[in-house]
Amino acid sequence: MIRITTFQDHARAILALGLPLVGSHLAQMSLHVTDTVMLGWYGVTELAAVVLGASMFFVTFILGSGFAQAVMPMVAEALGRGDEAQVRRDARMGLWLSIAFGALVYPLFWWSGPVLLALRQQPEVAALAQDYLRITGLGMIPALLIMVLKSYLSALERTQIVLWATLAAVAVNAGLNWVLIFGKLGAPELGIEGAAIASVGAQVMSLLVIGLYAALHRPLRRFRLFQRFWRPDWHAMGQVFALGWPIGFTGLAEGSIFQAAALMMGWLGTVPLAAHGIALEVTALAFMVHVGISNAATIRTGRADGAGDTQGLRDGAKVAIVLSLGFGVLMVALFLLAPGPIIALFLDRANPEFDEIVAFGSVLLALAALFQFADAMQVIALGLLRGLRDTRVPMWLATFSYWLVGIPASYALAFPLGLGGPGLWLGLVIGLTLAATLLMARFWLRAPRLA
Repeated sequence: MIRITTFQDHARAILALGLPLVGSHLAQMSLHVTDTVMLGWYGVTELAAVVLGASMFFVTFILGSGFAQAVMPMVAEALGRGDEAQVRRDARMGLWLSIAFGALVYPLFWWSGPVLLALRQQPEVAALAQDYLRITGLGMIPALLIMVLKSYLSALERTQIVLWATLAAVAVNAGLNWVLIFGKLGAPELGIEGAAIASVGAQVMSLLVIGLYAALHRPLRRFRLFQRFWRPDWHAMGQVFALGWPIGFTGLAEGSIFQAAALMMGWLGTVPLAAHGIALEVTALAFMVHVGISNAATIRTGRADGAGDTQGLRDGAKVAIVLSLGFGVLMVALFLLAPGPIIALFLDRANPEFDEIVAFGSVLLALAALFQFADAMQVIALGLLRGLRDTRVPMWLATFSYWLVGIPASYALAFPLGLGGPGLWLGLVIGLTLAATLLMARFWLRAPRLA
């Protein structure tokens, strides 16, 4: 690993890794945004249902993706040590664990309707969400395998293929959505089920492209990723599991605060839930930029730690923080200056509830500006800590911040204190700010000290 000494060199290294990852994360998120936009044109009830269904799928996916995310720092550190055999072992067992997880959680999607009804969602919305999840749940295993391969290729600094494969998946998803949701080109009009079929098709296509690249691209053949794939490696599996499950539960802790907000917003009615879903999609798109920078920080930190480069590790962390904060400034300005036009992009202007949804969503986006910096710093801190293979204490810090502080604050502000939807989002601000403070303090206490 070449040692980097200046701010500009660190920034170039992080951006060279991070920008394709940002693009791939944005493209991946665009799969869900496309569903949201097109179903928003189709009907408000379908939009509310996909908000619930996509939230349930996403939270489950985040839990299972911990194994995929564990592969990234493990492969980066193994490369820093020059141990190519360990690269293959770690990535392969990440694939094994992801397949097992995807198979285990599918029954949750199949019987999601009773679960949503028990959570006091409207029967019509719950039924449509179950129809969506029974189909899109089949895409859980492909989605998780894509995440493992993305982590593997990113740690090898092969991020361009990840970006292009994901962009192709977005195009496929949008085209299939147009055909299957609205019944174009002689296809049946399937509505929300058409959106689910399109998502699964796009994920399978993306998996094939990335998998073939990982197996056949000449510079990567020496790793022999899929050779004797059926043979277990229990030691490597144990290592990936030990690092990955806390990452998954950390993601679950963060994702659950937004899922809880969606469920509580559903108690307020279909219009608030639809507005919440749109505002959440917009903020999630902005968040993907910070996730890409965080991934690059994980790789650079893991490489530096494996090579014993303490100065590079600490300087690279500072650069990642500055880059993330700079983007956060832009998003705060956008959310405060143009919330209405952003929300309107997701809706048909002929919809009788258009004005009400835009007004409610604009308030939520203005509140989202309050947590942009906190959301950025908590995910950057998590990326840096993962580069050091520190995942268990961050899991508990995130759980405390989100479950014991953020969710109760959202409920208290929304209902007993009567603030409604804006109160739910103020609770998100509180939880994210606490998490950012605790996790960033944890990293700087754990980072290797300079001699």
